This record gives sequence, structure tokens and C-alpha cells, in this order.
Amino acid sequence: MRVLLFLLCLRTSPALVAQQSAGVPPFPQDLVSFKSVRLEPVFAGAGEGHWDAKIRERGWVLKENNQFRMWYTGYDGTRHGIKRLGYATSKDGLTWSRRALPLIDDVWLEDMMVLRQGGRYLMVAEGRGDQAQLLSSEDGLQWKQHGALDVRLMNGDRIPPGPYGTPTLYYEDGVFNLFYERRDAGVWLAKSRDLKVWTNVSDEPVLKLGATGYDRVMIAMNQIVKRGDWYYGYYHGTSSATKPRKWCVCVAASKDLVHWTKFDKNPLQPVEQNKSSGIVVKDGATLKFFTMHDRVEMHEPVAWKRSSNQ
Repeated sequence: MRVLLFLLCLRTSPALVAQQSAGVPPFPQDLVSFKSVRLEPVFAGAGEGHWDAKIRERGWVLKENNQFRMWYTGYDGTRHGIKRLGYATSKDGLTWSRRALPLIDDVWLEDMMVLRQGGRYLMVAEGRGDQAQLLSSEDGLQWKQHGALDVRLMNGDRIPPGPYGTPTLYYEDGVFNLFYERRDAGVWLAKSRDLKVWTNVSDEPVLKLGATGYDRVMIAMNQIVKRGDWYYGYYHGTSSATKPRKWCVCVAASKDLVHWTKFDKNPLQPVEQNKSSGIVVKDGATLKFFTMHDRVEMHEPVAWKRSSNQ
């Protein structure tokens, strides 16, 4: 009992309480500190001769009925090869069984995310030319296409022509919140109740490039999760203006989805590891953290321990 009380006192230290009361976001250890489960990737391209010889961009993982389900982008490895929607399953997140053929064969889809809402699955993804798309499904396998997202400026006009990609949904209180990037130069937020018309909450990005360092050149939002009164946005960034770029996974916190504070210990892994498109997946009482792009790696939270800012 004494040990339990001691740990509770540490977790609710006066410094932390003062920070939260002052509006300074907490960054819980299990949301920001992860270690790789193993050195090699848990999933990657199938190799030469396969439709998914290589994989790329953000994929998505859900844990349902004691099974991990992953949607991913596969292609032949060439720059102009069509990007198709793939599917794989796993019992433990480490060993995956992939579907032999793409779920949709003749449609360009990449950088997707999947939201389970109202007894159906919703997918937002990039189509050809980085145009954000909406799809829906009853089972996560047969997908109906609804076309490009109709995103509007605050005054009701359509956003200017051009790429708008890495679409990310967060649903709460009857409202769908859509985060999207434009040429990776910032993250915007638009809202909708009917999934048909999306209106910007601001015509300026809600998450901006960093002035210096790890996310000063490009950023894109990957996932929003909520813990208590705070929203946590996992995003990736780069400081490299030329290819090949090295990406890193970062996190920011907000109380309203509009005003964000970046974690002062970003990135979550060293830039040299070149990890991207990070998402957390609830696995029972704990979390799994997947990073993606040309490979999928799985991480687990580092055990909580006392630090100067917690």
C-alpha cells in the first residue's frame, strides 16, 4: 500500500498539477516513449514480381476481435506505378498474413486511415494527384468510393486547386474533424456533420512548420487520440529540403483541436532512424505504436519512470 501511495504521489506531483492548471499540456509517458519490439520490420513489401513489391505512405492498423487488421498501400516499386489498397491480418502484430490481391485493383489509393463509426468503416485516403478521397465499407474489405472530399474555405468557397493530402479523421459529438496538409507546408482543420461538405475552422494551418529543427520543412498529421481533457496529435516532419528525405514522428497536444503545443522532446525517435506515419493502437490495457512508410515497425511503451517534468 505504501508503494502504491508513493507512485500515486509521483504521478500527481505538485509540479504536474500546477502545469495542468496553467494550461500546460501533460505528455503521459505511455503516449510519448516507445521502444522497438524487434530490430527488423514486422511488415514490408512482398518483393519483386508482386503487385505490392514495395509499400509506402501511411497505412492503418485496428485491433478487433483479438486480431490486428492492417490496410496499406502497395505498388510495383516504380515512381509512377499505381498505388493500390492492400490488406493484411495478424494475431500478435508481429507476424502478418497478407491478402494475395489488392482490395481495389484499378484505383489509386495511398496514405489512408480507417475510422470505425456507427457500425461502418470510413476511410479517407489520397487519390491520384494527392486529392483526398472518402470511402465506406460494412466489413473493411468491400469498399464503396464516394469521390474527392469537398473542402471549403471559411467563406464557403472551395479551397484553391492543388494537392490536399494525408487526410485524418477524428469523430466526436456528431462532428467529423478532418485534418489535412497542403504540400506538407502545414496542417489544416475542416469540420463536417454529413461527410459531404467540409468547412475550414481557419484558413490558416492549425499546426505549423517549426521555425528550426526536425519539422521545419514539411509536416503532416497522422492520428488524433484523446486522453482526459487533452487531444494528442501524432504527426511526422522533416528538416530535409532535398530527397531522399529523413522523416521523424512527433506529437503535439491541444484542448480544442485548433491550438496545439508541440512536445518539447520531439521527435519521438532519432531523426537518423527515418521513421514516419506513426499511430498508436489500443491492445487491451496497453498500446502498440506502429511506424510506417517503406516498412512497418512495431513499438511498445517504455515502462513509466519518474522524470523532472512528470
